[in-house]
Amino acid sequence: MNLLSAFVVVTLLLGTAGCNKSPSDAMITGRVKMAIASDAGLQGTKVNVSTNEKVVHLSGTVKSRDERAMLIAAARKVDGVKAVKTNLVVAAEQKPGAAKPQQKPVVQARAKSEPRAQLKATPPGPGVPPER
Repeated sequence: MNLLSAFVVVTLLLGTAGCNKSPSDAMITGRVKMAIASDAGLQGTKVNVSTNEKVVHLSGTVKSRDERAMLIAAARKVDGVKAVKTNLVVAAEQKPGAAKPQQKPVVQARAKSEPRAQLKATPPGPGVPPER
């Protein structure tokens, strides 16, 4: 029975050793890029993908918040990904027909060369000495 027990233990160890091999960071990066490229809703999206210690980092500019959420979801689905961190910036969306916001007009100070209006002095009231 000892020989049979040892055989079973060795078989179990070898079987689980093959299952525990996790993908490298480079493999995860490639799989995330493939997941993004194969997603119909993300066709034409260009973002940077990198992986460090099984944490995927996404960076770049996206068209909308929905596109950002789809990219994060696609990365999270990849086998071996522990977490997803993003530096994705949503580009400002212009509504069709909307005018660009107007800039405030530039206000320039008046030149000092213009004389100010002079007030005519009125004669002082009784008991007040005149000014010189």
